[in-house]
Amino acid sequence: MKVAIGCDHAGFDYKDTIIRVLKKEGVEVIDKGTYSTDSVDYPDFVHPVADLVENGSVNLGVLICGSGNGVSMSANKHKNIRAALCWKNEIASLARQHNDANIISIPARFVSARLARQMVRTFISTEFEGGRHQRRVDKISKC
Repeated sequence: MKVAIGCDHAGFDYKDTIIRVLKKEGVEVIDKGTYSTDSVDYPDFVHPVADLVENGSVNLGVLICGSGNGVSMSANKHKNIRAALCWKNEIASLARQHNDANIISIPARFVSARLARQMVRTFISTEFEGGRHQRRVDKISKC
C-alpha cells in the first residue's frame, strides 16, 4: 500500500503523527508537505497529492486542514478524485465502501489526533463494495 499525504499549517501536527502510524503499519508514505506550522496556501499541497492519486502512483491520499473543506474542495477539482470529508470513523468507512473515495480529508480543528489516526486506518483498510454503488460512483464525474 502506498499513500500520499499533504496538509496546510493547521494540519501539520496531525500529518506527522499519521505518517508515523502508517509507516509503523508498513505503509509507504509520500509526504507532499507542508513541513512546518508556518501559514501556507493549502492548494499548493493538495494538488500534488491529488496528482499522485489521479495518475495511480499511490493507492490513496490523506489531506488535512483546519476544517477539511478547503483541501476536499481543491482535491475534488481533479478528474476521478473522490475526496471525502470525514469527521467520524463510520463516515471514513462508508466513504470507501459506498463512494469509492480515494482521498480522505480530515478537519484537524474539529477531531482529535487519535480519531484522525483511527479514521485513516479505517479508510486505508476498507474496500469499495462495488455492486449498486458502482453505478452511482460512475455518475459522479462530469469532467
